[in-house]
Amino acid sequence: MQSLTRRKLIVRGSAVGLSALSYANVAQAASDRGLPRIGFIGCGGRSKSLLQGFAGEATVTWACDPDQQHAAAFQKLSGAKHVTDDLRRILDDRSIDAVVVATPDHWHAPASIMACDAGKHVYVEKPCSHNFREGRMLVHAARRNNVVVQHGTQSRTNPLVVRAINLLRDGVIGEVLVCKAWNIQRRRNIGHAKPSAPPAHIDYDTWVGPAEFLPFQSNRFHYDWHWWHNFGTGDIGNDGTHEIDIARWGLGVEGLPRKASGIGGKFYFDDDQQFPDTATCVFQWPGDRKPQSNKQLIFEMRIWSKNLPHNCDTGVEFYGTKGMLFVSKRGKLAIWDDTNQPIAIPTSNDDLTLPKNHQIDFLQAITESRRPAADITIGHDSCSLVHLANISVMVGRSLSIDPKEQTIHGDPEADAMLGRTYRGGGHWSVPHA
Repeated sequence: MQSLTRRKLIVRGSAVGLSALSYANVAQAASDRGLPRIGFIGCGGRSKSLLQGFAGEATVTWACDPDQQHAAAFQKLSGAKHVTDDLRRILDDRSIDAVVVATPDHWHAPASIMACDAGKHVYVEKPCSHNFREGRMLVHAARRNNVVVQHGTQSRTNPLVVRAINLLRDGVIGEVLVCKAWNIQRRRNIGHAKPSAPPAHIDYDTWVGPAEFLPFQSNRFHYDWHWWHNFGTGDIGNDGTHEIDIARWGLGVEGLPRKASGIGGKFYFDDDQQFPDTATCVFQWPGDRKPQSNKQLIFEMRIWSKNLPHNCDTGVEFYGTKGMLFVSKRGKLAIWDDTNQPIAIPTSNDDLTLPKNHQIDFLQAITESRRPAADITIGHDSCSLVHLANISVMVGRSLSIDPKEQTIHGDPEADAMLGRTYRGGGHWSVPHA
């Protein structure tokens, strides 16, 4: 695994809640200490939180975004010396150790694959891919280039969630056979709009990148791109990725399930959103076909409701042979025995020595030549469920999956949707196996 050979990385935790002025001071201190240099690809909403996670432990050298206003604001906040709308300039900079990919979904895998091939370590936001085949290509790119790729599913370094998983592994509720995760919240109506000219400060052609070219439209641009097939993965891929990842982790399954089924649609919103606002998805792994080896994961999404299970918009319930465990990244953990009586939360046998945040784990993984907590293989396995769920909902039928061949069996239409159609005439960022 590639290490930081020019500078010794010193990890001491991170600052949080920083103002622009204080972050600039911290960034200068980091530069003075010879810490790793990173470039941000995507300077929108998520970049601010990620920046705080790196504060004092890395020097932000580049800010890259096709929106000049976003790039300028991020440069001021981070103290980055260079600004560009072309990520290739960052990848050509030999002084850059790692990149943070915080773009819209359709750029996640293409940008990350290019970064891997340039020898850069990558922190990529969730979901790591716009479609299944891109995710698989990203895993291969990370391995062939021997670089660290951390997926932005931060629960993998969340002490409460890690503790819950350890309790499940200790058998606190027996053998876990089924789990149910949810994403329930009230999203906003994006309305109806028509194509128009993009704002002058936006390089829209670069923003579209490898995706099929669609004209600019106000309600499929900043943030609202989540709800369009060409650019996003819906809220199953947006917030749902976090809960699906926790659920799969606690259930103890890896790789693709044998069966995936999703039903849903637009039950509530009258707007231009293409993805469902309501979905119920089920995945099943057969194990060795013996009793208590089958595993089932259920995911529910209602992005128009304010009635929340356990008063949590996101969470997971695990059902075992000896009880039930509930955990939410919102800070809640509870356990019931098999008579539905609450029980005290025992102390896990594992000694938790976690980094202060997900970004620090990424940096430590680089210097320690190890896989990070949310290694790209883990991220890809979880995002694969997102893609299967979206495909099942869109085609309106259950999917039979061949995990070995990584195909959808007996359904050419659904199998073709494991990939995507890229821009006509090609684009320099279209990923290749």
